[in-house]
Amino acid sequence: MSISLRKNCQTALLTPTSMGIRLTPANGQPMHCATQLNVQVTSAESNVVSVASYLGLPVKILTTFVKGSPISTMIKDNLASRHITVEGPELDQGGPWGYRHQFNLADSGCGSRGPRVHNDRAGEVGRTLNVKDFDLERIFEKEGVQIVHLSGLIAALSPETSEFCLNIARTARQYGTLISFDLNYRASFWKGRQKELEAAFAEIASLSDILVGNEEDFQLCLRLPGPEAGGKDLAAKMDSFKDMIRTVRATYANASVFATTLREVASANTHNWGALMLEGDNWHMVEPREIGVLDRIGGGDGFVGGMLYGILRQWAPEKWLQFGWAAGALATTLLTDYAQPADEEQVWSIWEGNARVKR
Repeated sequence: MSISLRKNCQTALLTPTSMGIRLTPANGQPMHCATQLNVQVTSAESNVVSVASYLGLPVKILTTFVKGSPISTMIKDNLASRHITVEGPELDQGGPWGYRHQFNLADSGCGSRGPRVHNDRAGEVGRTLNVKDFDLERIFEKEGVQIVHLSGLIAALSPETSEFCLNIARTARQYGTLISFDLNYRASFWKGRQKELEAAFAEIASLSDILVGNEEDFQLCLRLPGPEAGGKDLAAKMDSFKDMIRTVRATYANASVFATTLREVASANTHNWGALMLEGDNWHMVEPREIGVLDRIGGGDGFVGGMLYGILRQWAPEKWLQFGWAAGALATTLLTDYAQPADEEQVWSIWEGNARVKR
């Protein structure tokens, strides 16, 4: 194993996040003509850690809530049902035009019609995440954390959350916690903050042990060359992907694991799904394989969650990627955008291509 886990920790996996609500039209309908909506608690980061929490590892989320909000209650109840511990302050709403939890309006797409996502984040309480509201010394030194997972979505949410993620990364490094960083570039978050965020992301990446991102993430967050985003011929681009990861490793030498997912979209409900990982000097790859897709949102988060679970279980590195691939594929079969594995066997059966009934 190329990276070592800290021992005797209360928390296996920790992540800062801004929790919200996803509204999804029923029966694969588009949002603009929906008559029924499914409601679920969501965030990319909670999607990631749910793989480990459902499989029995101690998981914690750092977040913030709107005091007295029924949405806050829904979020807390949902996270408890996922076996996730939560820590964070409650802020007064400040009246009807004050703070609230984000809304994610996202249909699933169907056949030749791709999904559409609209983020409604005005007044988002998660943008207030601040290091002064958390005792990082207690969390990382006294209680202990094996892996902290940071997301570019949170690092770019506001100047406060950028500083929060930087403080978490610095503290984690000080106490021997492994740092996973999924770059998650969003152009709307970076508008007007390019230089500030480039500096923040570069520092977090320099402290990280595990770096995850697609070709767009690495190029736009870290300003490194790579293959053109999009396209359908992933096999022809594989050498370019590898060259990109080699460039990232040369620039961010502290990291020892680099990973990206590979996706070809035949239709909203049929994808070729693959993955690539560099661990030390060893390449591991899952050639794109066809998977059925009920809802693609959260597949990438499931991949990261499965890979981190494999690391936490101290499996052989090739199994990190295989379990990640399968956990991501599992997430795309569910109406929630987070994987809810019944057990490890269910995930491994997806990897093995065994969809037979289990009695």
